[in-house]
Amino acid sequence: MSFNTPNLHDRQNEAAAAKKALLEKFRTAVEDPALAEKRAAREAIAKARAERQAQRDAEREAARRAREAKLAAEAAREAERLEKERQEAEELATLLAAEEAEKATKLAAEQKAARDARYAARKAAKKARRKGTLAMY
Repeated sequence: MSFNTPNLHDRQNEAAAAKKALLEKFRTAVEDPALAEKRAAREAIAKARAERQAQRDAEREAARRAREAKLAAEAAREAERLEKERQEAEELATLLAAEEAEKATKLAAEQKAARDARYAARKAAKKARRKGTLAMY
């Protein structure tokens, strides 16, 4: 065996040939009809998947909107019920306040009548004492 090492030019030529062979291998793989069919099938699957996903998203959005509309309607009914209860409570409080005011007025009138009666009794007793018709205690 001889000790013959490849020179720089030989090594560059071999590297270029390897690159060219590799590039040719990929070109033939790209131009392969079976590969093109597989790629087309994958693209069709991806497109169908994207359409299904879009349909699911649209269904979810419609369901979410329906759920939100239902919740909004329930909230409106609840607010209406609470407003009605508040009005009824307010009317009841007004009626109770009116009754309390009437009771207070009636009580004040009774107290005034009792006070007037005591005053009149005191005046009559004083008048009777002046006339001397009543004995001293």
